[in-house]
Amino acid sequence: MKHLILIFCSFLLAVACKQEHKNTELQLNFTKGEAFGTGYTVQFMANENIDLSKSYDSIVEVINRSMSTYIDSSDISKINQGDTTVVVDRHFKNVFEASKRIHKQTEGAFDPTIGVLVNAWDFGPEGKVISLDSAKIKTLLKSVGLDKVMLAEGKIYKEDPKTFIDFNALAKGYAVDVVANFLEHKGYTNYLVEIGGEIRVKGKNQVKNSPWKIGVEDPNFDGSQSYSKVISLSDNAMATSGSYRKYKTDEEGNKYAHIINTKTGYPHKSNLLSVSVITNTCMEADAYATALMTMGLQDTKDFLLKHPELKVYIIYEDENKELKTASFNGFPEN
Repeated sequence: MKHLILIFCSFLLAVACKQEHKNTELQLNFTKGEAFGTGYTVQFMANENIDLSKSYDSIVEVINRSMSTYIDSSDISKINQGDTTVVVDRHFKNVFEASKRIHKQTEGAFDPTIGVLVNAWDFGPEGKVISLDSAKIKTLLKSVGLDKVMLAEGKIYKEDPKTFIDFNALAKGYAVDVVANFLEHKGYTNYLVEIGGEIRVKGKNQVKNSPWKIGVEDPNFDGSQSYSKVISLSDNAMATSGSYRKYKTDEEGNKYAHIINTKTGYPHKSNLLSVSVITNTCMEADAYATALMTMGLQDTKDFLLKHPELKVYIIYEDENKELKTASFNGFPEN
């Protein structure tokens, strides 16, 4: 009988160990959805399947209420409409303060107040650029400049009431950071968060026992998708700004990017086609990628000499209209 009891207990122990092993086996949790007019994916490693989609949706909703220029009742829309009573939340404050810092570092190349000119340029439904009168551009430029906007006691103050603030150039990146911080607060240390191509990762894909793999897209004007390179990324964020997706042509066939030059007020026209930036936060990567696109090739090279913390990969056209690439500050080769 003792032997039977011993065998039975051993059997129970084996079953328990097997069950415990099953419960501790790592799984890749994957969620896909829509946010900010684009798509998002969240992947993280856990011992069980967990649905956090409602939490992601809540984060998106809060950020939209704060900073969406497409929602008339958002804080930023009210501020742009002239409401001086709005007390902004911590998300708005975080993005505003980062914008101020990057605006100063880039000598105005990054400027969330350029939106008044983005709205004024009519690219037309047929894809043709309809030029603005130079006097009109000069007038609109008077209301451009983040240095003319202040945050005090939770409220925004503008020197020119016509100044239009638009955080779309870094809001997606900021949202990526908020979701990533949420996952870390939950105790998940191996994850990938992506919104509209802006990405932040930590740890690795433990199921495959390999780093997270991120593709850098080729600048394909025909809308097809291919990759210039695929890199391994860990404990960093990456964002890409490109002129090859949102562009229009004038009567002479010149391509103009959706990015507006903050100094001239005209749509971006340069040989830079794509800029990918790797740094600590996705919000910063998003903002710097936009700023470098407006600078052009030589100014970008000069800027990156002073900012070795930014790993950058650019795709551009040379004088013969041939595609060229360049890496800076240790941007990974693979």
